[in-house]
Amino acid sequence: MQHAVGSPLPPPHQSGHGWTPAAHDPGAHHPGGHPGPAAHQGQVPHQGPAAHQGPAPHQGSAPHQGSAPVPPPPPAPGFAPPGPVPHTPHHVQPPQAPETTGHLPLPPGGPVGMPSAPPAASAPDASTTTIAVLLIGPAGAGKTSVAKYWADHRRVPTAHISLDDVREWVRSGFADPQSGWNDNSEAQYRLARRTCGFAARNFLANGISCILDDAVFPDRPVVGLGGWKRHVGPGLLPVVLLPGLEIVLERNAERAGNRRLTDEEVARIHGRMAGWYGSGLPIIDNSQLDVPQTARVLDDVLARSIASPPQW
Repeated sequence: MQHAVGSPLPPPHQSGHGWTPAAHDPGAHHPGGHPGPAAHQGQVPHQGPAAHQGPAPHQGSAPHQGSAPVPPPPPAPGFAPPGPVPHTPHHVQPPQAPETTGHLPLPPGGPVGMPSAPPAASAPDASTTTIAVLLIGPAGAGKTSVAKYWADHRRVPTAHISLDDVREWVRSGFADPQSGWNDNSEAQYRLARRTCGFAARNFLANGISCILDDAVFPDRPVVGLGGWKRHVGPGLLPVVLLPGLEIVLERNAERAGNRRLTDEEVARIHGRMAGWYGSGLPIIDNSQLDVPQTARVLDDVLARSIASPPQW
């Protein structure tokens, strides 16, 4: 979503722990206490052969308990007795150099609110406003081409999210709607739409506009606007691209793979999309418009939607 920990420091010096000069002198006197084991028994501690280099220490009774303490010998010149080691808590880490790369916190994505129009008499400039757009239309309407062009030519950061692209992330087990709308294709559609919504909210939360495209049907709740509003937010601005039937048939014929539909299917989808007329959503008939011209019209439509958001 790093700090090197050194080996723990030794504990602070305490009486009875650690190294002291008397700890290595069996005959050293312990003031006010008991002598070492060898002195208490009245015998010399057992030494190896190398220890018998001189006369044995005096053997006799234990030192008198009331005798005056023997002062330690003076330290050798230049010797400083070890002092207590300052205690350093293990949880305190040494200061680290600032990282130039690493985790960059990002604002969490939330439901997209309604865009607010600037307090100006003229219409807002949609090309510089951070917004979320849903481009709706039948297969062959030019949704993906217009969305990519529009995103490429804006003056603010903008992302394009295509539901078909996200839906086709599923490779093995892909449920192609052309084979029939069933539980698997519906589940994959819902999953793709929710994924697109998550992405859009995260982009918007970090100052990046979004344009999404999907073939949303006005008479089919499962692929209707309700899911988009739920996953993106009420601030999503829907716009419908709806050219004539002959145009979508021509564009569909240029497609390949599972993106190409039969003429009968294209005609059926186009007929159902006509239900958007009278819905209150802005509709662009781009039958006689190329992609750049359609993108400019889209900017004008969005400027009006920002000033007066559609009810949907």
